[in-house]
Amino acid sequence: MAVLAVLRAGRAAVLGAWGSCVALVALSFPGHLLFEIPAAAFGRPADWRDLVHRLLLLGGGLLLGATAASLGPRRSGRSGMAGPCPVPGWARGWAYAGCLLPVLGFTVPHVLWLMGVPFGISAAAIRAATQDIGLAAGVALTVGPALGGLLTLGLAARWGQVFPRWMPWLGGRRVPRLLALVPAGVVAVALISYGVIGICLMTEALLAGTVTWPQLRSEWAVVGTEIVFLAWGLALGVAALGYHQVTRPGGGAAHARP
Repeated sequence: MAVLAVLRAGRAAVLGAWGSCVALVALSFPGHLLFEIPAAAFGRPADWRDLVHRLLLLGGGLLLGATAASLGPRRSGRSGMAGPCPVPGWARGWAYAGCLLPVLGFTVPHVLWLMGVPFGISAAAIRAATQDIGLAAGVALTVGPALGGLLTLGLAARWGQVFPRWMPWLGGRRVPRLLALVPAGVVAVALISYGVIGICLMTEALLAGTVTWPQLRSEWAVVGTEIVFLAWGLALGVAALGYHQVTRPGGGAAHARP
């Protein structure tokens, strides 16, 4: 597909490259890369063959995305030292949502669980999770989403477009668009796919009778986490779209709603 897109750089080829990019990124993430790699780094047993396979899918998706981006229309850009562009209110709102959702919906409950507080799950489930992944991995998995949420603010903040003055060599220079858009897009696709797959699996379990409504009510935080993933991914994706519209060279649609 990447070769075809290069040889036939038409609109259909570009759209096909973007579609393949999204598909490969989505296939690389479910249930694994977001949490398995940090957990494995802290000593949790992992299926490394599967992780490598998924990393190759991710790499292929990113390659197709880079190909599609290189084939897009070229416009005269802003100078490397230009100031930030104004961010419309709707884009700021989605960026704030993308920051608060992981902090309130993921980090806060997980901090309570690390402290042994059975918030939305049973004490037995907390003990099982702690034994499964260990304390160090649990702390890393708890802090990571909060840091990711804070970085989401950069999609609507000055420092997301222009490096702060205190940064050596980079201070005052414009942030490369892809440095913000690629991670945001990849994580958004990953979170949405993770949330959708989790909700579908729970629905299937309910229909099959292997999980009952009373069980879900007693472990409501499990369902809530999947919903948080889905909402976080959507908020991050829309915030990234706003960043794209605001920072694209010569773009005049920054204030248009998505």
